Amino acid sequence: MPPCFTIEKKHVMPVVGVDEAGRGPLAGPVVAAAVILNRRRVPKGIDDSKKLCAERRADLCGELRLKAQVGVGIATVEEIDQLNILWATMLAMTRAVEVLGIEPGHVLVDGNTLPRWRYQARAVVDGDALCLSIAAASIVAKHERDAMMIAYDLQHPGYGWASNKGYGTPDHRDALTRLGPTPLHRRSFAPVAQLMLDL
Repeated sequence: MPPCFTIEKKHVMPVVGVDEAGRGPLAGPVVAAAVILNRRRVPKGIDDSKKLCAERRADLCGELRLKAQVGVGIATVEEIDQLNILWATMLAMTRAVEVLGIEPGHVLVDGNTLPRWRYQARAVVDGDALCLSIAAASIVAKHERDAMMIAYDLQHPGYGWASNKGYGTPDHRDALTRLGPTPLHRRSFAPVAQLMLDL
């Protein structure tokens, strides 16, 4: 069953859906998106981003930017290494909501942890599969981060980021061993940290 508006209806409008992309990779930023859907202009086919192909995510992201309020927040590799990935993710989520420029009635966040912010909010486990607003945010976050990693692949060729998006795939780990870490590698993540010790 695809995500729906059932959860949103229980909260004060406007309701913001928030999700992130990029908690697990060895390289690149973590990206969060915040989306306020217009219930009269919801693009068809919104679903958990993991269930959609890259082309469909790109199309829906474009539609969402036209038909909804969308904010994107980023936490850099330096912030990830300084704060740890959890709190860097919370920072990216906070930035995504703030750039909306709209005071939320309620924020629905995918997962089981909330940022330390002033908004009324609820964490929704598996929210990208249950809640339409969170699913929309998952699409934007995933598309935007993937686009960033494809661009970074041109700046740092050899690591396969255009395809692996910075995740620790065998080809990425092999390149990391052969070529060494780039400034976009997360030094606080074990495979990169171990390599730094071995150099």
